[in-house]
Amino acid sequence: MARFRSLFFIAATLCSSGMASAATLQIQMHDQRGQPLVDAVVTLQGPAGQPAGALKADMDQRSQQFAPHVLAVHTGTPIKFPNSDNIRHQVYSFSPAKRFELRLYEGTPSDPVLFDKPGVVVLGCNIHDWMLGYVYVTEDPRFGVTDTQGQLALNVPAGVYHVTLWHPQALDMQPVNGGEVKIPAQGLQQVFALNLEAQATQSPTAPTSSAFGDAFKRAAHETAQ
Repeated sequence: MARFRSLFFIAATLCSSGMASAATLQIQMHDQRGQPLVDAVVTLQGPAGQPAGALKADMDQRSQQFAPHVLAVHTGTPIKFPNSDNIRHQVYSFSPAKRFELRLYEGTPSDPVLFDKPGVVVLGCNIHDWMLGYVYVTEDPRFGVTDTQGQLALNVPAGVYHVTLWHPQALDMQPVNGGEVKIPAQGLQQVFALNLEAQATQSPTAPTSSAFGDAFKRAAHETAQ
């Protein structure tokens, strides 16, 4: 019994120590004009760790738009593509990181698509040319996408991390080196900025041009992170 209490105390101490070392990185993302930047991906590479969260995700289709517009996942994540619209869609990508096609369908395909290679995947719909979405596949275990206020909070162990930044309008659609940050046990607030290419609209909503074709051309020479 005494041995059991001793083991329990050691386990509790280790858990408590691990929790104490956790910290929060509060991120504010801006563009070159100082405006909050939505849909920016931030990844952290540092102390060894497992991918945050379960290796599964959804990319929905609502109101003839991909939702979310930008989805970040870890390499090896299966993604489902539910169709919440009352019309059929045909999702596809020619991106080197993942080439696939889901033929005309309603509802949710029974089998998810496995994203097993790091890189940027540009999504389109073969029926609705203005539909445009992105999947950012990373091998870094800690990552996230900024909200409508350009903000993101990542809970990580205290330590030194290398930061990578990405956005669909980043120059040549390539990941950008965000430098290093040292996150203390009490957490850190950090501001990052990205220079964006001029674009008429980030998320097209009308079939005025082939949004997918334009985005794919920009990402044609993409490099894996």
